[in-house]
Amino acid sequence: MDVENNASGHTNRSNSIVKAPSYNTTTRPFIGRVGGNQGFVLDRHNAANAEILKEQPDSAPCMTLREQFDLRGFRSLGLWKAALIEGIGALMLIYVTIWISISPSSIPAPPTSQLGSFDNAAFIGPLVGGLTNWFLVTLLTFSLGSVSGAHLNPTITIATFFARLCTLPRMVLYVSFQTGGGAIAGLLIRASYGTRDFKAGGCWLFSNVIPPSNAFVIEFVFCLALLFMAFGVGLDPRQKQTIGPAMGPFLVGMTLGVLSFGSAFSRYGYGGASMNPARCFGTFVGSRFPGWHWIHWIADITACIVHGCFYFLVPPWQVEA
Repeated sequence: MDVENNASGHTNRSNSIVKAPSYNTTTRPFIGRVGGNQGFVLDRHNAANAEILKEQPDSAPCMTLREQFDLRGFRSLGLWKAALIEGIGALMLIYVTIWISISPSSIPAPPTSQLGSFDNAAFIGPLVGGLTNWFLVTLLTFSLGSVSGAHLNPTITIATFFARLCTLPRMVLYVSFQTGGGAIAGLLIRASYGTRDFKAGGCWLFSNVIPPSNAFVIEFVFCLALLFMAFGVGLDPRQKQTIGPAMGPFLVGMTLGVLSFGSAFSRYGYGGASMNPARCFGTFVGSRFPGWHWIHWIADITACIVHGCFYFLVPPWQVEA
């Protein structure tokens, strides 16, 4: 109630109308957002979006190479905040998935002559790891997708760069924070497990049993399959009406779960495809660096380049005349 005196000395009372504050969400447009089917995008031809597109060219499709390599993104506080969330998310994902699949560093028992790998811990372990990968990636994508895009994996970030869905500054910051998060997760695993003598599913290979060249081929093919399926269900705008934003994270998680399980039990002495070099980097920071760790980076980056070539030849976006 407002109270005021008029000229005759009488007191007037009038009801005041209090306007409720309005709030807006802080979701920043980004076409490389996993699980959103590229629904958080801006119109590049709308003059009202010019300011944010100058700061973040990957807020809209069809970037030019000049925009993609524009270094002004390093001065964007919002991009640094998103990269920090990527690092925290990667730390949580990597720690939990390593802990779930952790085992002593000794080589597991060989397959039985009767049932092969199916009657062995080398089969049960990947099965549990695949299921938990599915659930964890899905939940973390739902949790962090609106903030950073929920890549949580250098392979996804590098692939979006080669597909022209991500700028150079975003790729550098995301991969740096994801890898740093993985390293911290590895140190926490060492502190939790009490020893450096451990291995984790997807990040071990006994090179005296399996040649690194064989592991390179497996890593490359499974990583390429991951990219084609993850982009198809989580990043393709044409799936917006068919799948929708809610199903994208679930299907991306399913993809990673199936591939991590399916690659891990067929070859004795091999723990399966990584498809996330930051996770194996963290594993080896906590345990010991092997000489073949280059596989997890070179094979994944090669798959990203190959996928980027196909994405360029058959793009989901086209510029309207």
